[in-house]
Amino acid sequence: MDLRSGHCFWPINSGLIQPYPSLAGDLDCDVLVIGAGITGALIADYLTQKKAKVVVLDRRDVASGSTSASTAMLQYEIDTHLSDLITRIGKEPAERAYHLCSDAIDKLAKITKDLPDCGFERYSSFYFASSEDDVSALEQEYEARKQAGFDIELWRTKDITSRFNFSAPCGLYSKQGAQVDPFRLAHALLARASKAGAQIFDRTEVRDIDQVQDGIVAHTAEGHQVRAQKVVFACGYEAQSWLQEKVVDLNSTFALVTEPVDSFEGWYEQCLLWESERPYTYMRTTSDNRILIGGEDEPYKNSELRDKALPKKTKALSKKLAALMPSIPFQLAYSWAGTFGETEDGLAYIGETKEFPNAYFALGYGGNGITYSVTAAQIIADLYLGKTNADADLFRFGR
Repeated sequence: MDLRSGHCFWPINSGLIQPYPSLAGDLDCDVLVIGAGITGALIADYLTQKKAKVVVLDRRDVASGSTSASTAMLQYEIDTHLSDLITRIGKEPAERAYHLCSDAIDKLAKITKDLPDCGFERYSSFYFASSEDDVSALEQEYEARKQAGFDIELWRTKDITSRFNFSAPCGLYSKQGAQVDPFRLAHALLARASKAGAQIFDRTEVRDIDQVQDGIVAHTAEGHQVRAQKVVFACGYEAQSWLQEKVVDLNSTFALVTEPVDSFEGWYEQCLLWESERPYTYMRTTSDNRILIGGEDEPYKNSELRDKALPKKTKALSKKLAALMPSIPFQLAYSWAGTFGETEDGLAYIGETKEFPNAYFALGYGGNGITYSVTAAQIIADLYLGKTNADADLFRFGR
Protein backbone atom coordinates (compact mmCIF):
# COMPACT_ATOMS: atom_id res chain seq x y z
CA MET A 1 0.00 0.00 0.00
CA ASP A 2 1.18 3.51 -0.84
CA LEU A 3 0.79 5.13 2.60
CA ARG A 4 1.72 8.72 1.80
CA SER A 5 2.68 11.10 -0.97
CA GLY A 6 3.73 14.69 -1.54
CA HIS A 7 6.56 16.24 0.45
CA CYS A 8 6.37 15.12 4.09
CA PHE A 9 8.12 17.66 6.28
CA TRP A 10 9.90 15.47 8.83
CA PRO A 11 12.23 13.47 6.54
CA ILE A 12 12.90 16.57 4.43
CA ASN A 13 13.83 18.53 7.53
CA SER A 14 16.09 15.85 9.03
CA GLY A 15 17.46 14.11 5.95
CA LEU A 16 18.92 10.61 6.10
CA ILE A 17 19.57 10.10 9.79
CA GLN A 18 20.74 6.49 9.80
CA PRO A 19 20.82 4.01 6.92
CA TYR A 20 20.10 0.35 7.56
CA PRO A 21 20.86 -2.63 5.33
CA SER A 22 18.36 -4.98 3.78
CA LEU A 23 18.32 -8.54 5.10
CA ALA A 24 20.87 -10.65 3.22
CA GLY A 25 20.61 -13.98 5.05
CA ASP A 26 18.66 -16.14 7.49
CA LEU A 27 18.33 -15.19 11.16
CA ASP A 28 17.06 -16.55 14.45
CA CYS A 29 15.66 -14.33 17.21
CA ASP A 30 13.25 -14.19 20.12
CA VAL A 31 10.91 -11.58 18.64
CA LEU A 32 10.48 -10.42 15.05
CA VAL A 33 8.99 -6.92 14.77
CA ILE A 34 7.45 -6.13 11.39
CA GLY A 35 7.43 -2.36 10.94
CA ALA A 36 10.17 0.18 11.64
CA GLY A 37 7.98 3.22 12.18
CA ILE A 38 7.32 4.83 15.53
CA THR A 39 5.31 1.84 16.81
CA GLY A 40 7.88 -0.76 15.87
CA ALA A 41 10.68 1.45 17.22
CA LEU A 42 9.01 1.81 20.63
CA ILE A 43 8.36 -1.92 20.85
CA ALA A 44 11.87 -2.87 19.72
CA ASP A 45 13.40 -0.45 22.22
CA TYR A 46 11.25 -1.74 25.04
CA LEU A 47 11.87 -5.44 24.28
CA THR A 48 15.63 -5.01 23.99
CA GLN A 49 15.61 -3.36 27.40
CA LYS A 50 13.95 -6.56 28.63
CA LYS A 51 16.88 -8.52 27.14
CA ALA A 52 14.92 -10.03 24.25
CA LYS A 53 16.79 -10.80 21.04
CA VAL A 54 14.94 -8.63 18.51
CA VAL A 55 14.94 -8.37 14.72
CA VAL A 56 13.09 -5.49 13.02
CA LEU A 57 12.07 -5.62 9.35
CA ASP A 58 10.42 -2.96 7.22
CA ARG A 59 9.54 -3.09 3.54
CA ARG A 60 10.37 0.63 3.21
CA ASP A 61 13.15 2.78 4.59
CA VAL A 62 13.01 3.20 8.35
CA ALA A 63 10.24 5.59 9.50
CA SER A 64 9.25 6.46 5.92
CA GLY A 65 5.67 5.18 5.97
CA SER A 66 2.86 6.64 8.07
CA THR A 67 5.36 7.89 10.67
CA SER A 68 6.80 10.44 8.25
CA ALA A 69 3.29 11.71 7.43
CA SER A 70 2.16 12.05 11.05
CA THR A 71 1.53 15.48 12.54
CA ALA A 72 2.57 13.97 15.91
CA MET A 73 0.24 15.90 18.18
CA LEU A 74 0.32 14.09 21.52
CA GLN A 75 -3.03 14.35 23.27
CA TYR A 76 -4.82 12.17 25.78
CA GLU A 77 -8.14 12.84 24.07
CA ILE A 78 -9.36 9.93 21.96
CA ASP A 79 -11.26 10.59 18.73
CA THR A 80 -14.34 9.22 20.54
CA HIS A 81 -15.48 11.58 23.31
CA LEU A 82 -15.05 10.19 26.81
CA SER A 83 -18.77 10.75 27.42
CA ASP A 84 -19.60 8.64 24.35
CA LEU A 85 -17.00 5.98 25.18
CA ILE A 86 -18.55 5.60 28.64
CA THR A 87 -21.87 4.80 26.97
CA ARG A 88 -20.17 2.26 24.72
CA ILE A 89 -17.95 0.35 27.12
CA GLY A 90 -18.68 1.58 30.64
CA LYS A 91 -17.31 4.29 32.91
CA GLU A 92 -14.27 2.54 34.39
CA PRO A 93 -12.74 1.16 31.16
CA ALA A 94 -13.47 4.37 29.24
CA GLU A 95 -11.78 6.51 31.87
CA ARG A 96 -8.88 4.06 31.97
CA ALA A 97 -8.38 4.40 28.20
CA TYR A 98 -8.16 8.18 28.53
CA HIS A 99 -5.77 7.98 31.49
CA LEU A 100 -3.52 5.55 29.62
CA CYS A 101 -3.16 8.09 26.81
CA SER A 102 -2.39 10.81 29.36
CA ASP A 103 0.16 8.58 31.10
CA ALA A 104 1.76 7.83 27.72
CA ILE A 105 2.59 11.53 27.27
CA ASP A 106 4.40 11.51 30.62
CA LYS A 107 6.22 8.31 29.67
CA LEU A 108 7.34 9.83 26.37
CA ALA A 109 8.70 12.81 28.28
CA LYS A 110 10.88 10.41 30.28
CA ILE A 111 11.85 8.33 27.24
CA THR A 112 13.00 11.34 25.23
CA LYS A 113 15.15 12.69 28.07
CA ASP A 114 17.65 9.92 27.39
CA LEU A 115 17.60 10.32 23.60
CA PRO A 116 19.03 12.87 21.15
CA ASP A 117 16.73 15.83 20.51
CA CYS A 118 13.46 14.49 19.08
CA GLY A 119 11.52 17.73 19.17
CA PHE A 120 9.52 16.65 22.22
CA GLU A 121 7.92 19.65 23.87
CA ARG A 122 5.00 19.93 26.25
CA TYR A 123 2.12 22.09 25.06
CA SER A 124 -1.37 22.82 26.24
CA SER A 125 -4.32 21.72 24.12
CA PHE A 126 -7.52 23.47 23.09
CA TYR A 127 -10.51 21.64 21.62
CA PHE A 128 -13.16 24.04 20.40
CA ALA A 129 -16.75 23.79 19.21
CA SER A 130 -17.04 24.33 15.48
CA SER A 131 -20.65 25.49 15.82
CA GLU A 132 -23.42 26.12 18.34
CA ASP A 133 -24.72 22.63 17.58
CA ASP A 134 -21.66 21.14 19.30
CA VAL A 135 -21.86 23.13 22.54
CA SER A 136 -24.01 20.61 24.42
CA ALA A 137 -21.67 17.74 23.51
CA LEU A 138 -18.61 19.67 24.72
CA GLU A 139 -20.37 20.58 27.96
CA GLN A 140 -21.11 16.90 28.54
CA GLU A 141 -17.51 16.08 27.69
CA TYR A 142 -16.28 18.66 30.18
CA GLU A 143 -18.31 17.06 32.97
CA ALA A 144 -17.15 13.56 32.02
CA ARG A 145 -13.49 14.53 32.09
CA LYS A 146 -13.83 16.45 35.34
CA GLN A 147 -15.40 13.40 36.96
CA ALA A 148 -12.57 11.28 35.58
CA GLY A 149 -10.06 13.49 37.38
CA PHE A 150 -8.64 15.47 34.47
CA ASP A 151 -7.50 19.07 34.94
CA ILE A 152 -9.65 20.78 32.33
CA GLU A 153 -11.34 24.13 31.83
CA LEU A 154 -14.50 25.02 29.91
CA TRP A 155 -14.03 28.30 28.06
CA ARG A 156 -16.86 30.39 26.65
CA THR A 157 -16.73 32.79 23.73
CA LYS A 158 -15.32 35.72 25.71
CA ASP A 159 -12.54 33.50 27.09
CA ILE A 160 -11.65 32.37 23.58
CA THR A 161 -11.70 35.77 21.87
CA SER A 162 -9.49 37.21 24.61
CA ARG A 163 -6.79 34.63 23.81
CA PHE A 164 -7.19 33.88 20.11
CA ASN A 165 -7.84 35.72 16.87
CA PHE A 166 -10.82 33.48 16.18
CA SER A 167 -14.09 32.95 17.97
CA ALA A 168 -15.94 29.79 18.96
CA PRO A 169 -19.04 29.09 21.07
CA CYS A 170 -17.00 27.18 23.66
CA GLY A 171 -13.95 24.99 24.05
CA LEU A 172 -12.05 22.67 26.39
CA TYR A 173 -8.60 23.75 27.56
CA SER A 174 -6.12 21.23 28.95
CA LYS A 175 -2.50 21.63 30.01
CA GLN A 176 -1.73 17.96 29.32
CA GLY A 177 -0.41 17.75 25.78
CA ALA A 178 2.83 17.60 23.82
CA GLN A 179 4.30 17.35 20.36
CA VAL A 180 7.28 15.56 18.85
CA ASP A 181 9.18 14.97 15.62
CA PRO A 182 8.07 11.38 14.91
CA PHE A 183 10.77 10.76 12.31
CA ARG A 184 13.63 11.67 14.64
CA LEU A 185 12.02 9.87 17.56
CA ALA A 186 11.68 6.62 15.60
CA HIS A 187 15.30 6.83 14.45
CA ALA A 188 16.56 7.59 17.96
CA LEU A 189 14.67 4.65 19.46
CA LEU A 190 15.90 2.26 16.78
CA ALA A 191 19.47 3.47 17.23
CA ARG A 192 19.26 2.77 20.95
CA ALA A 193 17.69 -0.63 20.33
CA SER A 194 20.42 -1.42 17.81
CA LYS A 195 23.11 -0.46 20.31
CA ALA A 196 21.46 -2.83 22.81
CA GLY A 197 21.60 -5.72 20.33
CA ALA A 198 18.54 -5.42 18.08
CA GLN A 199 19.11 -6.11 14.38
CA ILE A 200 17.32 -3.71 12.05
CA PHE A 201 16.77 -4.13 8.33
CA ASP A 202 14.77 -1.97 5.96
CA ARG A 203 13.77 -2.49 2.34
CA THR A 204 12.94 -6.07 3.38
CA GLU A 205 9.41 -7.26 2.73
CA VAL A 206 7.83 -10.16 4.62
CA ARG A 207 5.78 -12.14 2.13
CA ASP A 208 4.61 -15.10 4.22
CA ILE A 209 4.71 -16.45 7.77
CA ASP A 210 4.58 -20.14 8.70
CA GLN A 211 3.63 -21.51 12.08
CA VAL A 212 6.17 -24.01 13.41
CA GLN A 213 6.45 -25.97 16.62
CA ASP A 214 8.48 -23.39 18.54
CA GLY A 215 7.16 -20.19 16.97
CA ILE A 216 7.09 -18.76 13.45
CA VAL A 217 9.20 -18.58 10.33
CA ALA A 218 8.90 -15.41 8.26
CA HIS A 219 9.81 -15.54 4.58
CA THR A 220 11.03 -12.41 2.81
CA ALA A 221 10.58 -11.40 -0.80
CA GLU A 222 14.28 -12.12 -1.40
CA GLY A 223 13.95 -15.70 -0.16
CA HIS A 224 15.47 -15.29 3.32
CA GLN A 225 13.98 -16.57 6.56
CA VAL A 226 13.67 -15.22 10.08
CA ARG A 227 12.80 -17.76 12.76
CA ALA A 228 11.33 -16.35 15.97
CA GLN A 229 9.36 -17.36 19.02
CA LYS A 230 6.94 -14.47 18.46
CA VAL A 231 6.16 -11.94 15.76
CA VAL A 232 4.86 -8.42 16.41
CA PHE A 233 2.86 -6.70 13.69
CA ALA A 234 3.67 -3.00 14.03
CA CYS A 235 3.00 -2.19 10.39
CA GLY A 236 -0.01 0.04 10.95
CA TYR A 237 -2.79 0.01 8.42
CA GLU A 238 -1.15 -2.71 6.36
CA ALA A 239 -1.58 -5.16 9.24
CA GLN A 240 -5.23 -5.63 8.24
CA SER A 241 -4.04 -7.84 5.37
CA TRP A 242 -2.89 -10.42 7.94
CA LEU A 243 -6.30 -10.53 9.66
CA GLN A 244 -9.77 -11.73 8.78
CA GLU A 245 -11.44 -9.65 11.49
CA LYS A 246 -12.04 -6.16 10.11
CA VAL A 247 -10.64 -3.78 12.68
CA VAL A 248 -10.03 -0.58 10.72
CA ASP A 249 -11.65 1.80 8.25
CA LEU A 250 -9.15 3.62 6.07
CA ASN A 251 -9.24 7.34 5.36
CA SER A 252 -7.12 9.80 3.45
CA THR A 253 -5.83 12.82 5.31
CA PHE A 254 -3.95 15.90 4.17
CA ALA A 255 -1.49 18.27 5.79
CA LEU A 256 0.72 21.25 5.08
CA VAL A 257 3.52 23.06 6.85
CA THR A 258 4.45 26.69 6.40
CA GLU A 259 7.77 28.42 6.14
CA PRO A 260 8.92 29.76 9.54
CA VAL A 261 6.75 32.66 10.72
CA ASP A 262 7.86 35.76 12.63
CA SER A 263 5.36 35.48 15.49
CA PHE A 264 2.31 33.57 16.68
CA GLU A 265 0.10 36.55 17.43
CA GLY A 266 -3.40 35.50 18.41
CA TRP A 267 -2.40 31.91 19.19
CA TYR A 268 -2.55 31.39 22.93
CA GLU A 269 0.48 29.46 24.22
CA GLN A 270 0.91 28.02 20.71
CA CYS A 271 -1.33 25.30 22.07
CA LEU A 272 -2.39 22.25 20.10
CA LEU A 273 -5.64 23.12 18.33
CA TRP A 274 -8.42 20.91 17.06
CA GLU A 275 -12.14 21.26 16.52
CA SER A 276 -15.36 19.34 17.09
CA GLU A 277 -16.45 19.16 13.45
CA ARG A 278 -15.96 15.74 11.88
CA PRO A 279 -13.69 15.34 10.07
CA TYR A 280 -11.77 17.84 12.14
CA THR A 281 -8.97 20.28 11.42
CA TYR A 282 -5.96 20.23 13.73
CA MET A 283 -2.95 22.53 14.15
CA ARG A 284 0.39 22.76 15.91
CA THR A 285 3.67 24.60 15.61
CA THR A 286 7.17 23.24 15.12
CA SER A 287 10.42 23.88 16.97
CA ASP A 288 11.63 26.11 14.11
CA ASN A 289 8.49 28.31 14.20
CA ARG A 290 6.44 26.77 11.41
CA ILE A 291 2.72 26.06 11.46
CA LEU A 292 1.52 22.57 10.69
CA ILE A 293 -2.17 22.06 9.87
CA GLY A 294 -3.96 18.89 8.87
CA GLY A 295 -7.42 17.58 8.10
CA GLU A 296 -9.80 17.54 5.14
CA ASP A 297 -10.14 13.77 5.65
CA GLU A 298 -12.17 11.61 3.32
CA PRO A 299 -12.73 7.85 2.94
CA TYR A 300 -9.77 6.13 1.32
CA LYS A 301 -10.46 4.62 -2.09
CA ASN A 302 -7.05 4.37 -3.65
CA SER A 303 -3.76 6.24 -3.52
CA GLU A 304 -4.20 7.68 -7.01
CA LEU A 305 -7.43 9.50 -6.08
CA ARG A 306 -5.95 10.58 -2.75
CA ASP A 307 -2.89 12.09 -4.44
CA LYS A 308 -4.98 13.77 -7.13
CA ALA A 309 -6.93 15.56 -4.39
CA LEU A 310 -3.81 16.98 -2.72
CA PRO A 311 -3.70 20.39 -4.52
CA LYS A 312 -7.37 21.06 -3.77
CA LYS A 313 -7.00 19.96 -0.16
CA THR A 314 -3.88 22.09 0.27
CA LYS A 315 -5.83 25.17 -0.82
CA ALA A 316 -8.65 24.31 1.60
CA LEU A 317 -6.23 23.91 4.51
CA SER A 318 -4.49 27.18 3.63
CA LYS A 319 -7.86 28.93 3.68
CA LYS A 320 -8.71 27.45 7.09
CA LEU A 321 -5.35 28.50 8.49
CA ALA A 322 -5.84 32.05 7.25
CA ALA A 323 -9.31 32.17 8.80
CA LEU A 324 -8.15 30.88 12.19
CA MET A 325 -4.94 32.91 12.35
CA PRO A 326 -5.57 36.14 10.38
CA SER A 327 -2.75 37.98 12.19
CA ILE A 328 -0.08 35.49 11.13
CA PRO A 329 1.17 35.94 7.55
CA PHE A 330 2.45 32.64 6.19
CA GLN A 331 3.87 31.00 3.09
CA LEU A 332 3.32 27.37 2.17
CA ALA A 333 6.45 25.22 2.36
CA TYR A 334 5.33 21.60 1.87
CA SER A 335 2.11 19.63 1.69
CA TRP A 336 1.41 15.93 1.70
CA ALA A 337 -1.28 13.27 1.83
CA GLY A 338 -1.41 10.13 3.92
CA THR A 339 -3.58 7.15 4.66
CA PHE A 340 -4.72 6.53 8.21
CA GLY A 341 -7.22 4.28 9.91
CA GLU A 342 -9.84 4.57 12.59
CA THR A 343 -11.71 2.02 14.65
CA GLU A 344 -15.38 2.03 15.47
CA ASP A 345 -14.85 2.93 19.14
CA GLY A 346 -11.65 4.96 18.76
CA LEU A 347 -9.60 2.42 20.71
CA ALA A 348 -6.47 0.64 19.54
CA TYR A 349 -6.17 -3.09 18.93
CA ILE A 350 -3.28 -4.46 20.96
CA GLY A 351 -2.24 -7.98 21.86
CA GLU A 352 -3.10 -11.47 20.71
CA THR A 353 -5.78 -12.89 18.44
CA LYS A 354 -6.77 -16.52 17.93
CA GLU A 355 -6.57 -15.89 14.19
CA PHE A 356 -2.78 -15.74 14.32
CA PRO A 357 -0.89 -17.88 16.88
CA ASN A 358 2.48 -16.71 18.21
CA ALA A 359 1.75 -13.13 17.18
CA TYR A 360 1.10 -9.81 18.86
CA PHE A 361 -0.51 -6.84 17.12
CA ALA A 362 0.10 -3.18 17.90
CA LEU A 363 -2.51 -1.29 15.94
CA GLY A 364 -2.77 2.24 17.33
CA TYR A 365 -5.27 3.63 14.89
CA GLY A 366 -6.81 7.11 14.99
CA GLY A 367 -5.46 10.38 16.29
CA ASN A 368 -3.68 8.72 19.23
CA GLY A 369 -1.31 6.50 17.30
CA ILE A 370 1.87 7.47 19.14
CA THR A 371 0.38 7.41 22.64
CA TYR A 372 -1.29 4.08 21.89
CA SER A 373 2.10 2.78 20.73
CA VAL A 374 3.60 3.54 24.15
CA THR A 375 0.82 1.51 25.77
CA ALA A 376 1.27 -1.26 23.20
CA ALA A 377 4.98 -1.56 23.98
CA GLN A 378 4.20 -2.12 27.66
CA ILE A 379 1.39 -4.60 27.04
CA ILE A 380 3.31 -6.64 24.46
CA ALA A 381 6.45 -6.77 26.60
CA ASP A 382 4.38 -8.06 29.52
CA LEU A 383 2.65 -10.67 27.36
CA TYR A 384 5.97 -11.85 25.95
CA LEU A 385 7.44 -12.14 29.46
CA GLY A 386 4.39 -14.08 30.67
CA LYS A 387 3.17 -11.29 32.91
CA THR A 388 -0.45 -10.29 33.38
CA ASN A 389 -1.32 -6.85 32.04
CA ALA A 390 -4.66 -5.57 33.29
CA ASP A 391 -5.05 -3.19 30.36
CA ALA A 392 -4.75 -5.83 27.63
CA ASP A 393 -8.46 -6.64 27.80
CA LEU A 394 -9.38 -3.03 27.00
CA PHE A 395 -7.75 -3.29 23.56
CA ARG A 396 -8.60 -6.92 22.81
CA PHE A 397 -9.63 -8.29 19.46
CA GLY A 398 -13.22 -9.45 19.07
CA ARG A 399 -14.58 -6.79 21.41
